[in-house]
Amino acid sequence: MKTLWMAGLLLAASPAAAQTPGLVSIPERVNIQADSARLDQVIDGRWVAVGIPKEGALCRDSSRPYAGKPSFRFTLGVQDNTLKGYAPGETKGRSELAYCYATAADFANLPPETYASAQKTKTVYHYGKGICPQGSSWRYTFAVYIPAELDSLVSTIFAQWHGMPDRTLVTAPDGRVTKLSVREFVAMSDTTIIKKEKVFSAVASTDENGQVRLQAGKPTGWKVEQGGYPPLAFGFSGGWFYIKANSDRRWFSDKDDRCNANPEKVDAMQSVRSEFKCSTIACKMPFAEFPKNRWVEFTVDIVWTRYGGEAQTIVRPGRLNVEMLCDGLSQKLVDNREILIGRNDEDGYYFKYGIYRVGGCTKPVSYNLAGFSQTRID
Repeated sequence: MKTLWMAGLLLAASPAAAQTPGLVSIPERVNIQADSARLDQVIDGRWVAVGIPKEGALCRDSSRPYAGKPSFRFTLGVQDNTLKGYAPGETKGRSELAYCYATAADFANLPPETYASAQKTKTVYHYGKGICPQGSSWRYTFAVYIPAELDSLVSTIFAQWHGMPDRTLVTAPDGRVTKLSVREFVAMSDTTIIKKEKVFSAVASTDENGQVRLQAGKPTGWKVEQGGYPPLAFGFSGGWFYIKANSDRRWFSDKDDRCNANPEKVDAMQSVRSEFKCSTIACKMPFAEFPKNRWVEFTVDIVWTRYGGEAQTIVRPGRLNVEMLCDGLSQKLVDNREILIGRNDEDGYYFKYGIYRVGGCTKPVSYNLAGFSQTRID
């Protein structure tokens, strides 16, 4: 059975996916941080696709409908990890739909330089739809369909709420944290090379065609805010289904602080902590007990933690309530528990679902998602 499913997975990850009955590949991808979405890149008036642009990595699936409409099938094969992981030598793979993005219409009434500056600060999506502010309260719903053939040891996040870091928040070589104006950040980016959180001097070189190009030289000692782990994630790891809540009250995130609860080692509603971070396994369930070959619906109520900005304090903890519905039966996974959940960013959070394969895992993954909504409840 697994051999047959693997053959189907390899088919879905190839150009032949477009010929598979019921599957229509979605080819367009958007870099939501640095680019606005064209209207033809917007899916169902609410999503844009992010991640690997491989044929078959994201398909509209009429063979597995949800609420009478086609669902989305996400697929990654063995070779589809294209990102560096959190730890040295690790890789990550991504095929997701993002609910937050901006279009040209969001910049239509703003000064002409706003969009170009947002591209350099990688905050284009901050001007768009789908943002849930820090400290606010929301209800989210979505559904997932996990095939019985999925490997129990896969390490993948199928739904996550992501932070929105502001790269104008910087750390100077002397360790001083400060917030630059957009103009100051653009001036710095025009004269240096920024790779993730590190800033390098720009060194001019001439390529084989005689074109002068800038390359990264020595580190300048400056760092820019890069973000960290998702504040909330639903996924599978090490034979477990888990829900994990993360909190970071540090104003400028420390990427070297890997405070991250492992569902294989941490019990439900138990946390691991560092000076500024807290990571909590809000719920865990053996992979074998998670419903397969049927739609599983989640209703998630979140009160996002409120932070103190530069003071790096917790002003008010958050709360989390999660219900799972399958075959008409409801199960409370998290019972309105107080929890630390969020990031100390000025802006808030946005939702994505699909495949975010982590921890260097390369096991083939394929499953369906559908039915998202978010409603403010405060």
